[in-house]
Amino acid sequence: MKLMIANPATGQHKVFEFDDDNKLRPFFDKRMATEVEGDCLGDEFKGYVLRISGGNDKQGFPMKQGVLTNNRVRLLFKKGMSCFRERRKGCRKRKSVRGCIVGPDLAVMNLLIVKKGDAD
Repeated sequence: MKLMIANPATGQHKVFEFDDDNKLRPFFDKRMATEVEGDCLGDEFKGYVLRISGGNDKQGFPMKQGVLTNNRVRLLFKKGMSCFRERRKGCRKRKSVRGCIVGPDLAVMNLLIVKKGDAD
């Protein structure tokens, strides 16, 4: 799984690839906007606190806040909802999105740095 870690203070993004599921296990079954200790990812993230901000599954479907499942659902979207851009006025569309619970079937998970680690 790829982890895209964003630093809001500097505006930087960096992508890390983790093949070992044991390092990612503390993230599984957590919801979006949950804060997780970064110690499990290795020594370079010691002392960091990371917030789960989203992600995509292996087929590219985005995670949506408020959908309390860890698989795909089809929702009817309208103007103003996340994951949808209105093409014509008054148009609604049924789209597939992934629930907000992290699982091993994600391809990319987006994280935000809430608290910097000991090294910085």
